[in-house]
Amino acid sequence: VVDADGRSVPFQALYGKKKAIVVFVRNFLCYTCKEYVEDLAKVPKEFLQEANVRLIVIGQSSYHHIKPFCNVTGYTHEMYVDPQREIYKMLGMKRGEGNNIPVQSPHVKSNTFLGSIRSIWRAMTGPAFDFQGDPAQQGGALIVGPGNEVHFLHLDKNRLDHIPINTVLQLAGVKTVNFSNKPQIIDI
Repeated sequence: VVDADGRSVPFQALYGKKKAIVVFVRNFLCYTCKEYVEDLAKVPKEFLQEANVRLIVIGQSSYHHIKPFCNVTGYTHEMYVDPQREIYKMLGMKRGEGNNIPVQSPHVKSNTFLGSIRSIWRAMTGPAFDFQGDPAQQGGALIVGPGNEVHFLHLDKNRLDHIPINTVLQLAGVKTVNFSNKPQIIDI
């Protein structure tokens, strides 16, 4: 994988010594990925530190797109790219949409029309007009480490088939997060 400064990092170095939640996104222009990563950005660093877990997002474009994507999503945890999609292929992540599967990510707030318009607008107003990855590539989530122990793997069937973030946090032993914008009501 490659970091935001263009340095190559062996994938195994991300989870060799510490458990890691690794989220693979479709591409950096995908509105569903953007909204999912906006919610990942809400996971407090303290929760991850308490559980001794790393939170990592991997995209499949050029590393030049990492910093702008972090800026637009507010994501401050680790992010890398796999420009040749080698890890995507190794894990068996599919290409193409499985539209006949009715799923809805709890982290996607936009409808398809508005989300697509926003993605096109970000592409047109960005510094380099490109898809920022293969638009047909699907993503997924992996909990791995320390060492080569795989704890969990979810392969997205389509752009809305994200595993709920709190499910992944629970499986990794991390405190969950309230993603609702509604105020909490506490019964006394």
